[in-house]
Amino acid sequence: MTPESTVSDLIEAALRQYIKESRRPILPANRALDFDLHYSQFSLESLDREENLMELGSRNFFMCPRKPWTTLEGVTTPFASCAKEAEKLRESSGGCGFTWFKLMQFMM
Repeated sequence: MTPESTVSDLIEAALRQYIKESRRPILPANRALDFDLHYSQFSLESLDREENLMELGSRNFFMCPRKPWTTLEGVTTPFASCAKEAEKLRESSGGCGFTWFKLMQFMM
């Protein structure tokens, strides 16, 4: 990878290497457009494909299949923004800060 490489370049290189080494599990797709790069497996927001790798401030990333396009507030986006999803949840609970009770009940 060169210093000018983008997120898209890294996805393509990772896929080429994965296929070259015949790794398992077999991927459902082998096109770079079918995958996104994230800072971690817990990050819901994918990195911008045109972002320069040197500007990201990390050398460790998590690649996963691309999520389907979603519509939020009349705008179609390739992923659901974490902040927007949290705001929707807060509004649906009437602005109450006790939405974590739902999580607690789910975990029990």
